[in-house]
Amino acid sequence: MSREIRLSCGDARLRISSAGAEARGWSVGGRELLWPGDPAIWDEISPILYPVVGWTRDGARVEGRHYALGLHGFARKCEFAIEREDVDFVRLSLTDNETTRAVYPFAFRLAVEYRLTENTLGIALEIENPGDRAAPYACGLHPGFRWPFADGRREGARIRFEREERAEAPTIAPGGLIGKSMRAIPLAGREMPLTDNLFANDAVCLIEPASRSLRFEQSDGSAIEMDFRGFAHAALWTRPGAPFLCLEAWTGYSDPEGFAGELSDKPSMRMLAPGQSARHEAVYSFDVGAQGRVGNAAR
Repeated sequence: MSREIRLSCGDARLRISSAGAEARGWSVGGRELLWPGDPAIWDEISPILYPVVGWTRDGARVEGRHYALGLHGFARKCEFAIEREDVDFVRLSLTDNETTRAVYPFAFRLAVEYRLTENTLGIALEIENPGDRAAPYACGLHPGFRWPFADGRREGARIRFEREERAEAPTIAPGGLIGKSMRAIPLAGREMPLTDNLFANDAVCLIEPASRSLRFEQSDGSAIEMDFRGFAHAALWTRPGAPFLCLEAWTGYSDPEGFAGELSDKPSMRMLAPGQSARHEAVYSFDVGAQGRVGNAAR
C-alpha cells in the first residue's frame, strides 16, 4: 500500500508518495508551487523518469530481443521502499524484480532523495548496477509547476537562461521522437517569452545547453529556478492553455527519428559497469520577488 511522506522546513512543506517516489505537493510560505494534477489534462505531477527518458521507437532492443519499454520507463509506476526519513529529508528506493526485468533485462537499484530547505527542493537520483553485466540507462525529473504560481499572472511569463543559448530546438517527430531538423524558438540572448504557441508541437528540448540553470519568471518578479548541473539536458513542456509548466532535467532523451539500434547504442544513454553507481541532482528554488518581499514586509 502506498504511503504519503511529509517533510517540512520553516514555512516550506513537501508531500511525497511512495508510489513512483513522486513529489505531490511543494509549498513555500503557503504558496502552492507544484501543479495538483488533473486527469482531464495531465494526471501526473512530478514523475521520476527511469530507465529511459522520452519515447523509444517501438520499444527497446537488447541483444536482438524486443522489450516493451514505454514512455519515460517504468519507475513512475512502481512502489518504492522508504529507506530513511527525517523531518526535511527522505530517501526511497526501487530494485529490479520480475516485472521490471520483463521490459528492461538488467539488474539495478534506483534511489530517489528529496531534501527540503526554507526555499529550495533538492532532488537526487542515484543508480547502482549490482549485476554482472554493463547496464544502459537514462534518468530524469519531470515536475510540473503551476502557471501562474504564487500571485502572478499567466501573461508575461518567461524563461531566463544562465547563459546565451541557440534560438532553436529539435523538432518532435511522430511518436515523440527527436526529429532530424530544428525549429526556431523565440529566444533573444538569455530570455524566452512563454506562450502557448511555443508548445504547439510538444516540448522544447534543450540538448546539451550552455546553461546549467534557468529561471521560470513571472511579470511580478517571482520565479522558480532549476539548477540542473547533475544533468546534461533540460526541457520545457506543457499542453497549450494548460495551467502548468514542466521544468525537466534529463540525462537522456527520446530515440532519434529512424533509430533502430540496440538500447545501449541509443544516443545519450549512459552505461554502468557491474558494481558501478552514478548520482544526478537538481535543485529547484523559489524566489518570491521584490514585490512579494515588499508585500510580506507590509503585513
